[in-house]
Amino acid sequence: MSCNSKNATRLKRKTRIRKKIRGTAARPRLCVFRSARHIYAQVIDDIEGRTLFSASSVEKDIMETEEAGAKLEQAKVIGKKLAERAVAGGVTQVVFDRNGFIYHGRVKAMADGAREAGLEF
Repeated sequence: MSCNSKNATRLKRKTRIRKKIRGTAARPRLCVFRSARHIYAQVIDDIEGRTLFSASSVEKDIMETEEAGAKLEQAKVIGKKLAERAVAGGVTQVVFDRNGFIYHGRVKAMADGAREAGLEF
């Protein structure tokens, strides 16, 4: 078994999901990427091909908050911050793109944080 089989399987899932999901201006796509250390999320309009809002655990102002402790809590803070930015920009509904990652752990925590802050998906 090759050492890249886990990532290759994720990329196959990602391709399968992206065939079905399309973000529009009225209902953009909320895309999540997680690495071993950080989590990134962005709201994308696929029609125009541009990112509307983004948040990640690399941003200093987000990680200096008291809630951002372990990676699971960081993911929830990222979801809340992204949802606040999106709602302030006039976006309340999104299509969730888990990017091939299993809906569990940090991906789920990020989605829960976004829902708590007002995004619907």
